[in-house]
Amino acid sequence: MADMLTDIKNFKPVFWQNPNKLSANKALARIDFSFDDILDAQKRLQRFAPLIKKLFPETEDGIIESPLVEIPRMKQEIEKLYGGKVNGRLFLKCDNYLKVAGSIKARGGIYEVLKHAETLLLENGLITLEDDYSKISEERFKKFFSNYKVAVGSTGNLGLSIGIMAAALGFKVDVHMSHDAKEWKKKILRDRGVNVIEYREDYSKAVEEGRKKAAAEKNTYFVDDENSRDLFLGYSVAALRLKEQLAELGIEVNKQNPLYVYLPCGVGGAPGGISFGLKTIFKDDVYCYFVEPTHSPCMLLGLITQKFSAIHVRDFGLDNITEADGLAVGSPSRLVAEIANILIDGIYTIEDEELFKLLALLQDSENIKVEPSAAASLKGPLLVNSSTNAIHISWATGGIFIPEEIYREMYKRGKSYLKDTALY
Repeated sequence: MADMLTDIKNFKPVFWQNPNKLSANKALARIDFSFDDILDAQKRLQRFAPLIKKLFPETEDGIIESPLVEIPRMKQEIEKLYGGKVNGRLFLKCDNYLKVAGSIKARGGIYEVLKHAETLLLENGLITLEDDYSKISEERFKKFFSNYKVAVGSTGNLGLSIGIMAAALGFKVDVHMSHDAKEWKKKILRDRGVNVIEYREDYSKAVEEGRKKAAAEKNTYFVDDENSRDLFLGYSVAALRLKEQLAELGIEVNKQNPLYVYLPCGVGGAPGGISFGLKTIFKDDVYCYFVEPTHSPCMLLGLITQKFSAIHVRDFGLDNITEADGLAVGSPSRLVAEIANILIDGIYTIEDEELFKLLALLQDSENIKVEPSAAASLKGPLLVNSSTNAIHISWATGGIFIPEEIYREMYKRGKSYLKDTALY
């Protein structure tokens, strides 16, 4: 561990296999969530589908889901770039194309807003569980929600998902943004009437101040990314959807055909919830790996030191500065860190330069647009020792909302880094 900590402190990329991982059944028995909780979350999203369809017609059926696509040309590019072999087939889970919020946060963030809205409506006798929820788009409901506020602290994507959905329902919204949040994300929120509060400090400060301000206000609900059970469960529903998509492709996950999933990790809610869902469904036939930037490996440090959330990357001389804005987090979620400790298979870290290379290669090989943090998941399949029958899924967490001129600059940057490798 001492050698790995030295490498981490020197911003060197590392690959860590989790020595504390338990078998899926043993781990799940110690986690305070169940399969029934996932099913309950799924049913809630189904109840809201008629409303989402009305508010966001681009969803078609009101279900916010992304495609699962095989990326064989990108697999070849990864092998060429890093000089190794990816055993098995490589797929991309395209949460970069998720409707409404354009990122993986459309899962947990939107779910928590909807659950809060449902709770308020039920408590005030304005709906029943049997109602057609499309009526919630009526002006009288917006007027009701205007008496309440939803608040969140974010580096960007979670703020987008919370802000877009809460504002669409009629809530007042405060999004507390850390210094690394991108300007274009703030603009999307402000254009929807969201109050964006900016900080010079990092994500942890934005959450701390947001939580404090919300606690002092009447009728304000704070979405606590560091501790939220509802966010976690919203993400977990992705596992049920993924199971269906694999079945549609004729892919059966078992001991002979294991599933490997690579998930970008910031504070941990999204990868933690998805890993919980996957381990609940596929048990020990799925292997879940988180990926973090070399400048912000908060979950890795929390697990290696066994201090969980009681660390900040600055404690180890790291600066928490990365172009992967969604992953620029100094301290991990307490809720998720303790679950990940016994559930996930490992974590790897990646340098910012590699994110841009992978972003450019994905565009060139598969014509798929992702943001840098989403590209982090693409290196994972090369790092694990998998069988030739393995199914690898790199989770693309965001990207479709990036303004074209900004994306072109990211792409050019990636191409310039690739030229320096002498392979391109």
